[in-house]
Amino acid sequence: MQIETANLQQPATRVIALVDVNNFYVSCERVFNPKLRNRPVVVLSNNDGCVISRSAEAKALDIAMGAPWFQIRKFAEQENVFVLSSNYALYADMSNRVMSILRQFSPLQEIYSIDESFLDLSGFTHVDLTDYAQKLRQTVLQGTGLPVCVGIGSSKTLAKMANHCAKQQLALNGVCNFNALPETDVDASLREIAVGKVWGIGRALSKKMHELEIFTAYDLKRSDAATMRSKFSVVLEKTVRELNGTTCLELEQIRGPQQQILSTRSFGQTVRDLQTLQEAVTLLTTRAGEKLRQRQLFAGSIHVYIRTSPFRDAGQQYDNGFNIDLHTPTNSSMRLVEAAFKALGQIYRPGYDYMKAGISLGALATAQGQQQDMFEISDTHDKSVRLMQTIDSINQKMGRATIKLASEGVQKHKQAEIKQPWRMKQEMMSPRYTTRWDELLQVN
Repeated sequence: MQIETANLQQPATRVIALVDVNNFYVSCERVFNPKLRNRPVVVLSNNDGCVISRSAEAKALDIAMGAPWFQIRKFAEQENVFVLSSNYALYADMSNRVMSILRQFSPLQEIYSIDESFLDLSGFTHVDLTDYAQKLRQTVLQGTGLPVCVGIGSSKTLAKMANHCAKQQLALNGVCNFNALPETDVDASLREIAVGKVWGIGRALSKKMHELEIFTAYDLKRSDAATMRSKFSVVLEKTVRELNGTTCLELEQIRGPQQQILSTRSFGQTVRDLQTLQEAVTLLTTRAGEKLRQRQLFAGSIHVYIRTSPFRDAGQQYDNGFNIDLHTPTNSSMRLVEAAFKALGQIYRPGYDYMKAGISLGALATAQGQQQDMFEISDTHDKSVRLMQTIDSINQKMGRATIKLASEGVQKHKQAEIKQPWRMKQEMMSPRYTTRWDELLQVN
C-alpha cells in the first residue's frame, strides 16, 4: 500500500490515532476457532490463575477482569462459558502481523502494547480521516481476522478517550474522530467517561480525584493544570493539558536503551530439589538471552530469586535473591546460565516448597557501549556468538526449544506419569497455529 504524502505541511492541530484490538486474546482465539464467536469466552493467566481477557458476552455475564478461576469455575460451567489457557506464542505472532499492517498507514508509529499502537496522521490533510480509519479497520480485519477500534484526537490522551468512545458506542462503527467534532460534543463524551478510565489515572488515583470533586474526564479537563502538578505530579499536569488538546506526549518511535530484562515463572506444582529448580532457571535465563540477542544487547549482571508461596505458614516461607556481576558483558545463554547457577547455589535452601523463580538481567549495553576485557580470547567469543546465532536461527524456523540447553531437562509427554513440575499449567491451551509446524490448522 502506497501512502500519499503530497501535503506534508504540519497543520495547526495534531492528529494522533490510537488503534486497539478488541478483546485481543479472545479475538486471536476466535480467528482460528469460529465456534467461539457469539458465545462467552475467557482467557486465563499463567497457570490458569485468573481471567485476563473476556469476550463481550462474558462481560455481559459480569465476569470480572482478574477474577480467580477457582472462584468462577462453577458459574462458568453453568453459563456454558468457553475457557482457554493463555497462548502467548500465538498472541505475539498475531500482534506482529497487526503492527506490520498499521505501518502501511503512517510512517510515524509507536507500538504502545501488544494490542495498541499510536499513529501520527498530522500530515494527512488531503484525506477524510474518518474514512481513512475505516479503511484501516477493514485492512486489519482482512489481513488478520482481528477487529480493531480507532480513536483520533489532537493528543495521545484524547486519542485514548476517543478510542474508548469508539468501543462503547456501536453507532460509531469502531471509529471516533474527536478532531472532526465540535468541542461541545467532545466535552459531552468526556462527561460520560469516569476519571478512573483516563489514561494513567487508575483506581487508586481516582479516589484522590473524587476528594477534589473530580469524577469524570471532563472534570479533570476543567481542573487547573498547575494545581494538579503541585498536588500530584508533572505527569498529571500533562494529562490535563492533553485533555485540553495540547500535545505534551510525543510518539516514541525510537525507545532508549532498555535497562533491564525480566523473566519469571510461577510453577505448576511446588518444587523442592535443586536440580528441578536449575531446570526452571535454565528456561528463564535462555528466554532472557533470546531477548538480549534480538535487541542486540549485552548483560553485565544477573539476579536470581526464588520464593515459596506467600500463603504458607510463616515457618514454611522462604524468599531470597542473589546478584552476580559478570566479568564480561554477554548475551550468550550458556554463560548466563552458568552465572545463574552460581547465584542459585547461594540462595537455595533444602526443605522448602518453592513456588516461583525469576531472573533479571541488568547493566545492559549495546556492542559499542560495552567495556571489553583485555584477557578475553576473541576466538572463543566468536565461537559463542556463532553458536547462539545458529541456535536462534534453527529455533525460529523449526519452533522454540527445538534446540535447548541440556540443563533445561526433558519434558515428558503430557500423558506420561512424570512431568516437569515447574512447567506452567496450560490445560486448556489452543494450538500455536502460526508458530509451530506440528500445530498448523487442519481443514478436513
